[in-house]
Order: sequence, then C-alpha cells, then structure tokens
Amino acid sequence: MDAAYQPKPGDVRKGRETLQVQGIFGSFALVRDYYYHPGKKQGHYPADDGLGLEVSYTPALAKLIALEGADEPTYLKAERHLEQTGGIAVSARQIQRVVQRVGRSAQQWQEREAQPGPCDAPILYASADGTGVPMMPEELKGRRGKQADGTAKTRQIYLGCVFTQHQMDPEGNPVRDYESTTYVSSFKPIDEFGPLLRQEAVRRGMGSAGTVVLLIDGAAGLENMGRLCFKDCVQIVDFFHALEHASLVLEASLGKNHPAHKKRLSHWANRLLKDKVADLIKQTRKECAGKAQAEAVEKELGYFVRNVQRMQYGTFRAKGFFIGSGVVEAGCKTLIGGRCKQSGMFWSQPGAENILALRCIHSSRRLADFWKYRLDIKSAHNDALSLTA
Repeated sequence: MDAAYQPKPGDVRKGRETLQVQGIFGSFALVRDYYYHPGKKQGHYPADDGLGLEVSYTPALAKLIALEGADEPTYLKAERHLEQTGGIAVSARQIQRVVQRVGRSAQQWQEREAQPGPCDAPILYASADGTGVPMMPEELKGRRGKQADGTAKTRQIYLGCVFTQHQMDPEGNPVRDYESTTYVSSFKPIDEFGPLLRQEAVRRGMGSAGTVVLLIDGAAGLENMGRLCFKDCVQIVDFFHALEHASLVLEASLGKNHPAHKKRLSHWANRLLKDKVADLIKQTRKECAGKAQAEAVEKELGYFVRNVQRMQYGTFRAKGFFIGSGVVEAGCKTLIGGRCKQSGMFWSQPGAENILALRCIHSSRRLADFWKYRLDIKSAHNDALSLTA
C-alpha cells in the first residue's frame, strides 16, 4: 500500500513509524510511511486511510466502539459492556474520542444532498419536534431561556422522522409500516432544519408517494417550516397538543380549577373530531364578548385561528391518516432523552450533536451505508491529484 501511494505536491516523506493496532480479536504492529506537508502543517499516514483505521482501531472494532458508545446510556457503561461481553479493553475516554471523531462525519452524512428515492406507500408521513438538551455553562452564554432569571439551561435540538403507512387495523385505525421510520437530528435553527427534514422525505420517496402528510405540534417555528418546506402536503396539528391548548382556552375563559373544565374539554374534543374548530372559535368569542377575560381568551384562541385547516380531524380520520405525532415524540424520549438527558449530564453542542447523529443513523437501520461512506472518504485521502494537460 505504501509502495503504491503517490504523494501529493508538497508532501514530504518523513520515514516509517509503528502503530499498535487493536482489533476485535487482538492487536498487531503496523509499520507504515509518514508524510508531512509543511505548508498545511498536516501529517498523513496513507496506510491508515487505506485500511480504514480509526485512531488505532480496525474498522470492525471502531464500528463496535461507536455503536456501544452511542447506544449505551454512558461511556462508562459502554466500556464495561465491551469488556464483559467481548473481553475488549477500551477505556470510556477512548470510546468518547472515537464516537466524537466518527460522529462529526455522521452529522455531515445526515445533511448530505438527497437523491430522490422510490416509495410505493399510499401515505408517507414527515414529523418533527424539538426538545432541550442540558448544556455546559459556556454553551449557554447570552442565550435566553425559561428560568426565573431569564437564562437557559438547555439548547433545543430538532428531531425529524419519516415513515410510511400501507394499511389500517380492523377498527379503522392507521398502522405504521414495520421498520419504516427513519430519523434526522440537528441543533440548527428551524429555518435550516426544515430543509434537512425535507431532504430526508425526498430520500424516502416523497415525490412518488400517494399522499404526503406533515404532522407537527403547531408551534410557530414548525408552522413556518410547514409553509416553506411542505406547502403542497397535507398538514395536521397533533390532536393531543390541540387538546392541551383547548385546556388553556378554558382556563382563560373559566378560570383555573373550574368544576366544569373537564366536561367542557370533553366537548371540545368531540367537536374537534367533527371538524368544528371554526364553530368552537366563534362560540368561545361570543361567550367572552365584553368580559374581562376576553383579551386573554383571544390570545389562547390564536393557536386555533392559525391552524384551522390543520385541525380538520374528522376529515383526516376518514381518510385514514394519523392525527397524533406520537412517533416523533417517542423518538425525542428514546433517541435524545435516553442518551443526553440522564441525571447529571451536561453537554457541549458538538458532543451531543455527534452522538445523536449516530443514534439516528442506527435507529434508521443505515449503519452499513454510513460506514461505507466513511471508508470511502478515508480512502479518498490517498487519491492522487488529477493530471491536467
């Protein structure tokens, strides 16, 4: 491999160095050439890239380390798991370094340009939600939050998912296709995350699906994402979030802990399921006209006024659509919360983003594709510059 390598202009061969390479079944010494570029102040081991080594680990062991580090709730548990199940000794600190090294590439892979894929499903869903990840103090400087003093303890990360539906159960409820869900995540603002989710939908075959449905919770940022990135799709506001906001309307109208609150909320649920959101808005305004609470009620009604077309739940159910965003909310709890929101955890943004990218790829059953991409990138470092006439 070293004999076949063609140095790039500026590379200076500095001799041969020995690396102790660790694999799943043991270790071995690798003696290979080292090149240095004085202008770029960068070193390069052609054999390392040709073999796909990660630091001093073989590709097979690096895959296992990255999987354990991302899958287990802590790096320490990953260290113990590797030792107890495979007799592989890798420290928690080294596992973290491998995860972060590979995770940067994983996040880039999530954001790659999409090639339109096929889809034979009658319905394809896209859904998104945001959740806070606890951050180290230096990551939160100057950021506004929900604490009493106006500061923040977390930074919001967005999680998006795409899945398909072919059928309904005997009771007429929609059924998500088995292992059809794929995920993407990012700390980027919503105006950058929206196109990322759209790219995933394109990759999954949005252009050839029978119907494309966007399921969101009605937050202003997600509403705007729907208008910009999914404007020609059916858009549905999660029914359970709608009920939460209906409860806020009733609190503003009746006051907190009113004895009729539960009954009135049930009335709202029944009417919403019959496409009567516009009637509920009109009725509530009429009841509060001229009263002291009218302004507060109108403020809470704004959620429904903005989303009337996204709340035609009777029509959506008749067409066999999901009306709840439980898939992406479960993803927020398991993919993000299960790894980054454990007791006592505080993250840097790259640290959380990189490990969550690996978790998303794993849950999307795309690890093999990602590692092929990763090995191709490393091999490309050895490509000679194209000759010009």
